[in-house]
Amino acid sequence: MTGADRPIRLAIVDDDPLVLAGLRILMGGSPDIVVVAEAKDGTEVDALADAHWPDVVLMDIRMPKVDGLVATRRLRSRPAPPHVIVLTTFHHDEYVLDALRAGASGFLLKDTPPLEIIAAVRTVAAGSATLSPAVIRQLIDHVADPAAGPRRATARARLAAALTDREREVAVALGRGWSNAEIAAELRMSVPTVKGHVSRLLTKLDLNNRVQVALLVHDAELL
Repeated sequence: MTGADRPIRLAIVDDDPLVLAGLRILMGGSPDIVVVAEAKDGTEVDALADAHWPDVVLMDIRMPKVDGLVATRRLRSRPAPPHVIVLTTFHHDEYVLDALRAGASGFLLKDTPPLEIIAAVRTVAAGSATLSPAVIRQLIDHVADPAAGPRRATARARLAAALTDREREVAVALGRGWSNAEIAAELRMSVPTVKGHVSRLLTKLDLNNRVQVALLVHDAELL
């Protein structure tokens, strides 16, 4: 998490030099964001994280040696991991779902308007998630596909076995995309209490972030 007294530390991982340069210029115009590191392949992410401790990483998917999905898993398995936004030209189902399951907090297409990319960085740095409209449609299709039945049973069993009733209510609220403040107002609890519930359910479900909880809730068809 970033503090109010310092800018968001951003790293960019992409094998296209033009994309790297464009994103660097774009982010350089935001006083609350500083680009602290760049990399051209997923093989470089561990060294990047060790040296620069970014808050957020903009991650390409297709890279020549280690792709963005593997790199995201590596980053998200670290202690105090950075948030990851996958930024790609590809939006096929398998990329979206694999990225979210790998622990990404966001998935945006490279044709996303620049101001929306900046807003996404700020959003995930604050602990929330961001998905492009195309990705949201992919998730809806994912829930409706023929394999949804077995997934639904597995997801429901997992939620029922691991969580208390109150934690399940919070999980469903996360599935709706609500912020901590919105959950607190709806469920009549304080924001710190909501944060405590979110932390516990992430630990119990062995998940990295709110997006993965939302995906599990969608799999369970609890919305």
